[in-house]
Amino acid sequence: MDSKLFPAESFIGRNFRKRVLRYKVPSRIHRAVCGGDVEKVNHILAYGEAGVDERDKKNRTPLHYASTFGHSELVSLLIKKKCNLELLDNYFSTALNKAVEHQHEECVEILLNNGANPNVQDINGYSSLHYAVFCQTTAIVEKLLSHNANMELQNKDGHTPLLLALKHNKQEVAELLIQNNANIHAVDNDKRTALMLATKYEAKHIIELLLHGGIDTSAKDQFGKNALSYAIASCFNV
Repeated sequence: MDSKLFPAESFIGRNFRKRVLRYKVPSRIHRAVCGGDVEKVNHILAYGEAGVDERDKKNRTPLHYASTFGHSELVSLLIKKKCNLELLDNYFSTALNKAVEHQHEECVEILLNNGANPNVQDINGYSSLHYAVFCQTTAIVEKLLSHNANMELQNKDGHTPLLLALKHNKQEVAELLIQNNANIHAVDNDKRTALMLATKYEAKHIIELLLHGGIDTSAKDQFGKNALSYAIASCFNV
């Protein structure tokens, strides 16, 4: 089974090609979409051999597949055929979530320009902006923000996109979010602040931005540690 299609497996660095070869695509239209065969997909739809929103066993539509594999021409075709952009798979992921997760910028742009909602959260609470942050694709982050992506949505661990960026040392993206007025005072489920997370990777410039923005340096997490405690633990002279 191709775990690359699933958010629960999306951040595990396994070989994508091997997974694709192992995956058994369920139906003719899904196979045609995976192969990027525009002519065949158009034929299948024109002759009513399958519906434009046909689901597989995990409720993934042809649009989910086209977005996952980066077939932008097929994304456009499926939209032209009036597919539903907001259908969720079993993991509550939309096609836009998948396009962002796999960094297919052209597919992302097509979906957004046709009204795809960037604020749908999957089973783990990840929105499209969370995925863009994790993958550190600033161009996609900017596209999402220009289409009203919510910077304050929290995943199941309480991470906003900014907190997620700092947790995984995505400093360029973190700076972009701060410049776009992301809430620097948000805390995760462990009550960790952006300042605490920034000290782990000695993100000096980010720390300066946070301090300039008035972040509370005395705030404590659920373990009673403040930002200075994190800095000391990291041997970081801030």
